[in-house]
Amino acid sequence: MENSNLESWRALPAAQQPDWPDPAALHSTLSALASAPPLVFARECDTLLDRLGEVARGKAFLLQGGDCAETLDSVSAESVRNKLEVLLQMAAVLTYAAAVPVVKVGRLAGQYAKPRSQPTETRDGVTLPSYRGDAVNGLEFTARSRDPDPARLQRVYHASAATLNLLRALTASGHADLDHVHEWNRDFVALSPAGRRYERLADEIDAALGFIRACGMNTSTLRTTEVFASHEALLLDYESALVRTDPDTGRRYALSGHMIWIGERTRQLHGAHVAFAAQVSNPVGVKLGPDAGADDVRALIDRLDPHRTPGRLTFVARMGRGRVREQLPGLVEAVRTTGAEVVWACDPMHGNTFTAPSGHKTRHFDDILDEITGFFEVHRALGSHPGGVHVELTGEDVTECVGGGNEVLSDQLHLRYETACDPRLNRGQSMDLAFRVAEWYSAEKRRLTPPRPGPVATDPSAMPARADYAASLT
Repeated sequence: MENSNLESWRALPAAQQPDWPDPAALHSTLSALASAPPLVFARECDTLLDRLGEVARGKAFLLQGGDCAETLDSVSAESVRNKLEVLLQMAAVLTYAAAVPVVKVGRLAGQYAKPRSQPTETRDGVTLPSYRGDAVNGLEFTARSRDPDPARLQRVYHASAATLNLLRALTASGHADLDHVHEWNRDFVALSPAGRRYERLADEIDAALGFIRACGMNTSTLRTTEVFASHEALLLDYESALVRTDPDTGRRYALSGHMIWIGERTRQLHGAHVAFAAQVSNPVGVKLGPDAGADDVRALIDRLDPHRTPGRLTFVARMGRGRVREQLPGLVEAVRTTGAEVVWACDPMHGNTFTAPSGHKTRHFDDILDEITGFFEVHRALGSHPGGVHVELTGEDVTECVGGGNEVLSDQLHLRYETACDPRLNRGQSMDLAFRVAEWYSAEKRRLTPPRPGPVATDPSAMPARADYAASLT
């Protein structure tokens, strides 16, 4: 990583930063965070880097998902458990279908800030600052709520610590037991209107688990799992306050999370966000919208991955279903010319957002599937690895995205529209997505596997008689 002054980003343009009204209060909060314990550990970040390196080499798959925007009021054991469960369920299906390990990364324990297209919002003639996530201000449309408050940064720190503690406890205590996870998937298949479509795959996973047991291996040994935390590193004051230097290696890490990413609105090559990310050793993601060009990705690699470390950089394509097949190939080819081993992931959410007649921002499940399909098709055509998916989801039965096996209709969006910002897939839609991706992998296996030679025709009269032969076994 770069050895320049960590604070050098402050001299560069920093997009999407709040206009904090009280500099003294901000300084006090940042000082407290700078002396607080880190939220994660450097070795955990290095472990994730190793896992993503395997994804970049085509030997693993990345599943990254969680809330669009976490809220301080929703941090509870139940909400964390539900998010974890849906990630584990999806990962179990994908692991079987892709026949490679699935690296599980949550959008959690830090996803409290959001970029906005406009700095202000106007309702009924009243103009107030836009909601920028609970790390900055409140969702309620009042002057007091929308005023940026640096004290929220400390609340976010403590909420993230609580989330990570719950996550570690759940993954280490048997909640990730593969038998339990498969039973949850069995329940989904049994109860989902689309379940019949997925019965065959669920039966195959059953058979695989039975084979493991028959070989004398105990599936209870698969009781723990790795789940990493990630978020958009948007608020650079907060991120910088949580940078720590590893005493063993001397390298600097942003210990607000295992993986950080730079958004489509803040990926300017000479901007503050890229400069900050270049100075830390975490795995780093960059969102690429339809306007990203070949020169952009090559320059980002030179800046963020100068040593060409496999898995250091994840490019998250968010093109939209109508653009992915046209725009992505040139970017993949441009990366290939650099020699970098990056992870390619698909964000099928942000390019497919529209406003329903009810006024709710939403996404259609079929559009999401179509962008993922296009993403896979591009990589198949180019002989590269479609490394993973990056989706906004929740473990709750919300009604925010339309479509899916248990179809959510446009006129049902108001029933449980609970997101603080962008619409998320609910639990059933998330599982639908995992099974659909699994079906794609199954089809690829059939396409790539040469047909077995048929049985050689034999004259039955030439076969030797066998005393143990029984017609019922033919």
